[in-house]
Amino acid sequence: MKRVAITGLGVVSAIGSNVPDFWNALKNGETGIKVISNILTEGLGNKMAGEVKGFDPAIHFDPKKLPMYDRFSQFAMVAGRQAVADSGLKFEGELAEQTACIMGTGVGGQNTIEESYSKLINMGGTLGAQFGANVRVHPLTVPRLMANAGGCHISMEHHILGPGYTIASACASATHAIGTAFHMIRSGMMVAAVTGGSEACLTFGTLKGWEALRVVAPDTCRPFSLGRQGMVLGEGAGCLVLEEWEHAAKRSATIYGELAGFGMSSDAKDITTPDAGGMARAMKGALRDASLNTTDIHYINAHGTGTRSNDTTETKAIKLAFEGSTIPPLSSSKSMFGHALGAAGALEMVATVLAVKNQIAPATLNFVEKDPECDLDIIPNTARAMPINAAISNSFAFGGLNAVLAVKKI
Repeated sequence: MKRVAITGLGVVSAIGSNVPDFWNALKNGETGIKVISNILTEGLGNKMAGEVKGFDPAIHFDPKKLPMYDRFSQFAMVAGRQAVADSGLKFEGELAEQTACIMGTGVGGQNTIEESYSKLINMGGTLGAQFGANVRVHPLTVPRLMANAGGCHISMEHHILGPGYTIASACASATHAIGTAFHMIRSGMMVAAVTGGSEACLTFGTLKGWEALRVVAPDTCRPFSLGRQGMVLGEGAGCLVLEEWEHAAKRSATIYGELAGFGMSSDAKDITTPDAGGMARAMKGALRDASLNTTDIHYINAHGTGTRSNDTTETKAIKLAFEGSTIPPLSSSKSMFGHALGAAGALEMVATVLAVKNQIAPATLNFVEKDPECDLDIIPNTARAMPINAAISNSFAFGGLNAVLAVKKI
């Protein structure tokens, strides 16, 4: 089995649209959860989100090509460009054929879908007699809304000729994508991969849907804290370049860390209610896959959505997975940039990799008081400098789908 190096990182997020800004915000405890500004919020009960502010697609894309890209594809491509440039790889010759592009998303081109439906309903529904069959949506509606569009544009832009596809497993999408790419390289099937996840879900309809579930906080996200009122949606993209270790070492690449293990499980119980047993099996699976013991893990980047059910269940799951061992400190990055659904695992994996590389564990912001049901070492409000030889990043999704990644310091 091959070792897998992480040689490139890229992000677009509510706390920074490049890796240096993203990391500075993480270590300094800066929040990206603010009042939504990109869409009209009249009629929304919850007006806060981890929104990517000031993102101007005209800066990043040829105006002739821009009409092809939904916002989620734009995020994916910009994060992908950063990660590829960071890695220094050129996908030419055999390497192009031996590189995969595996991405994740929860809802894909949601902006395109909502724009199209709004046009059809407003013009075709209310004024149908006048417009009739002449009501048309954008001619590129289908290729814009496809869930696989972001990954396809990355592969085309960088001439990646190996396997390319997108995984949609709700909030575990990006983690499943990264883990799949990791196994491709470790098995010897591929030499490299561009992988991660992207989401642009801050549309009126999507926000109303989450409101209807009654799991969204009215103010901010305070995972594991007593009195927390729910999650806050976010958006963005995270990308990593993974590379077979000897290939990276031979070209003297900068290596952020070693991706060492990947664990997965299904609860097979309930579509929305999490199960501690399923979460624990995924964590144990990641450690087993990485040949790590519980005592080797020094930090956990928790799923930590800020809902009462998720946080208490994840606490129980961590206790099950680390039974008989001291449980390491943990934090939730969602307290800073919100829950980016299918991109969450990628953004959190980048955060975990940077934590291991810099030996600083980011904090859980907005932490007010310890919840007796979440009686773990939650890092509150201020980042903690500490030794981190290995860490895990948790992603748990609706449908009872669990995915966990393990990364080691080099």
